[in-house]
Amino acid sequence: GLPDKNIRLLGGKPLLAWPIEAALASQYVDRVIVSTDSEHYADLARAAGADVPFLRPATLASDTAPSIDFILHAVDRLFAVGE
Repeated sequence: GLPDKNIRLLGGKPLLAWPIEAALASQYVDRVIVSTDSEHYADLARAAGADVPFLRPATLASDTAPSIDFILHAVDRLFAVGE
């Protein structure tokens, strides 16, 4: 993998900003939630218009962590805090 690929600039903005902005432009999406373990990534995601209501545990942010684990964590957290 390419380290920090999601925050590298592409067309003058971080790569992660592109899908956030595209989702927010959709008539079918009214909220974009980003799950990350990085405060820096969270700040960039918020600047692009996403919500980052919590940080993901580092154990769920490794290359070997199954995707379903961080998805379940996000769903649990969202329902726990009434988001």
